[in-house]
Amino acid sequence: MKQYCFCSHFADRILCFINFKNSLGYPYEESTRILWNFDRFCCKEFPEKTELDREIGMMWLEKKDTENSSAHRNRVMVIREFSRFLWSIGEKSYLIPISLTQKSPRYVPHIFTQGEISAFFYAADRFTPHEKSPARHLIVPVFFRLLYCCGLRPSEARLLLTENIDFEQGILKIVESKGHKDRLVPVSEDINRLLLKYHKKVKDIFPDTPYFFPRYDGNGAYTKHWAEEMFHKCFDMAGIPKSEGIKPRVYDFRHTFATNCIQRWVREGKDTDNLLPFLSAYMGHVQLNDTAYYIHLIPDVFRKTEKIDMSSYEALLPEVPYED
Repeated sequence: MKQYCFCSHFADRILCFINFKNSLGYPYEESTRILWNFDRFCCKEFPEKTELDREIGMMWLEKKDTENSSAHRNRVMVIREFSRFLWSIGEKSYLIPISLTQKSPRYVPHIFTQGEISAFFYAADRFTPHEKSPARHLIVPVFFRLLYCCGLRPSEARLLLTENIDFEQGILKIVESKGHKDRLVPVSEDINRLLLKYHKKVKDIFPDTPYFFPRYDGNGAYTKHWAEEMFHKCFDMAGIPKSEGIKPRVYDFRHTFATNCIQRWVREGKDTDNLLPFLSAYMGHVQLNDTAYYIHLIPDVFRKTEKIDMSSYEALLPEVPYED
């Protein structure tokens, strides 16, 4: 991890905050870089201030011309977390309202049909050993099944460390994910067995890698580009016709997981209103409206059922969908 020098009046508290996160097993690398930029910002703009007050918070909130909505929101979220830490140790601190940041416009997701899913994984299971990537044929089918069956974000799966998997309990520890949140993700017994069987095989190939899905040489994790390349390769191998409109993405496994979950609750006669917050926590959403958005994506036959009271979501569902 890169070493940073902190020089503002917040330096000691920033270091305590980073050490606190690290002590819990969180690498906090990207957040540390943002905190370093915040430290430099304070040195330049507020060299005498010792309290994270509203003036500092509002100036930090200002969006840069070169910054997109996602990067801006991420930068603000880190300082919100730091502010909460200061409150926890008894210091007053201004908490920047999250409502003052914007999300990027949501992509309209492709919800996979059961036929597409079957064809996709039939293709994924047909990968063969590759000379320059000896574990690829093992990684591809398990990587995408984890996305589809657990609704993980692609980056959460790519960067997953083996040490953060409890095979005995069947629990994944997702560390420092979107919004700088951490969560535990229980998996089903059959997925847990699949993960354990896969791990034993990959460990024989790359015994020293910390990553659960190590890249072709065992040194580091695969990239976003790799996930997209393998996704489209499976699509092509499966012979799934591509529509003229928006092309499916790797992220659509997550969207499909959520909508399938809600549809299953409706079929089983369960109370969707009460269960939606559990799905929100499982998927690592910051706000409930991020999860309620999926109500828009399920077929009308389910949305019109008495098991889903659409009026209760009117205030939650955004008029214009936003990216997760």
